[in-house]
Amino acid sequence: MPRLSEVIAALDALWPAERAEQWDAVGTVCGAPEAEVSRVLFAVDPVQEIVDEAVRLGADLLITHHPLYLRGTTTVAASTFKGRVVHDLIKHDIALHVAHTNADSADPGVSDALAGALGLRVVGPLVPDPADTAGRRGLGRVCELEHPLPLAEFAERAATRLPATAQGIRVAGDPAQTIRRVAVSGGSGDSLFGAVRAAGVDAFLTADLRHHPVSEARAEAPLALLDAAHWATEWPWCELAAAQLDEISDRHGWSLRVHVSKTVTDPWTAHAASSTTTLAASATRAPSDPESLGAPN
Repeated sequence: MPRLSEVIAALDALWPAERAEQWDAVGTVCGAPEAEVSRVLFAVDPVQEIVDEAVRLGADLLITHHPLYLRGTTTVAASTFKGRVVHDLIKHDIALHVAHTNADSADPGVSDALAGALGLRVVGPLVPDPADTAGRRGLGRVCELEHPLPLAEFAERAATRLPATAQGIRVAGDPAQTIRRVAVSGGSGDSLFGAVRAAGVDAFLTADLRHHPVSEARAEAPLALLDAAHWATEWPWCELAAAQLDEISDRHGWSLRVHVSKTVTDPWTAHAASSTTTLAASATRAPSDPESLGAPN
């Protein structure tokens, strides 16, 4: 069995910490370098449900995309939910390692996994890393569909192929618009609208889209927008990363048992679709009228 320090060295080769954004907090949160590792669990969020799963699984190492402490802390007291996570990890000899924006910009990275889940062919990065002379690393990806699809069909594809969440897929644009080229970005992507417009794509699929950036983007160009749940756009990376670690394990003869959590840690738990009637007609209905609520997604 490899020691934690050996596994971390292999992970750092995949996702070097120096390629993380300056504000980010990546790397090993807890774990003894000399500890042996035999079982690894990948997940998006380092939350209690995932730690409990790692304990049940008998994992020695938990690798998450999101940091546990992004903005720092002055305490790891078990009376706080993050402190309890740390206590439980250490109590059960489970190391925690984080690959966040350094995994976003990797080749392959989070957006490559998202494009793969959607059946898209990656053309190149949306925001290239200037340090990569090969032009493969960077934030987001510009992609092409194998065959053009109406926006409505592409949205249905996204809803079917990404992990199911309460939100589903929100769409801004003409359902009949033909989609050929698509930009994708796992996680929050509305800061990338300038790069999206410059890429000349027909649609942009990301997460956490806000009212004003969307309104302005739609006013500036006939760009279709698809807003998926943050967790759903990043979960495919867990499968990609697990496959990468599996390959490393085989190459080194480590015989690691690598798992991907299927626990849904998206914080939204239900969705009530709005009525398709006009605002004026809806206003005449009592709030308790069951016809004023749509079926959950």
